[in-house]
Amino acid sequence: MTAAVRILSTKKLSVGQRQYLLNAGFIVTEADFIQTEPLAFNLEKSYQGLIFTSQNAVEALLQSSYKSLLAEIPCFCVGSKTQQLLQQSQAQVLMTAHNAAELAEQIITEYATFKFVFFCGDLRRDELPNLLSKHQISLDEVQVYRTQLTPHKITNQPDALLFFSPSAVASYVQQNTIENAICFCIGHTTAAALQGQAMQVIVAHQPTIENTLIQAIQYYRKPQT
Repeated sequence: MTAAVRILSTKKLSVGQRQYLLNAGFIVTEADFIQTEPLAFNLEKSYQGLIFTSQNAVEALLQSSYKSLLAEIPCFCVGSKTQQLLQQSQAQVLMTAHNAAELAEQIITEYATFKFVFFCGDLRRDELPNLLSKHQISLDEVQVYRTQLTPHKITNQPDALLFFSPSAVASYVQQNTIENAICFCIGHTTAAALQGQAMQVIVAHQPTIENTLIQAIQYYRKPQT
């Protein structure tokens, strides 16, 4: 980078993640544009598979009286970070996919006879439940956390933005415009939320915070035309 790039993360980064950007020459600002809170819930049935499409859902279950289910029932999840969190909690992860639609397709192919429970948030997307329903796969949905938008007014327009969820995009644009900022997104679902809002969107090759940072660093290391 010939000049310091001002980058804003819409999620508080870890010390190591922030330092990674600082070492690459960025001026880093960060703020949490969403917050999540666990919800009380009850389970009245038995299941053969637990489905998670986010770490938030795993963390909510871990705070509940049903956390022992992780050691008793096989898990199906989206994302390597969600898989790691499950495995750290002594869960057996039978299947991991890059996104919810891919996970649904794999379940349809290999576990169509299972009875599943999908632990999700209040803003969950439709792809997975719709696909499983279409193929008559037994699925109960249980909301285990709520997402709250926490918008902040940004006074200094950044050169680049980091987004890690569609809800963070919604929160950011409540009080800010993207203008000419380059947007780096953790996945295609998040990128889709920027349609009509951003001129240039770059999607991480893997759905992790670390790879999103890598895409930003690599973009600005290239000669700009």
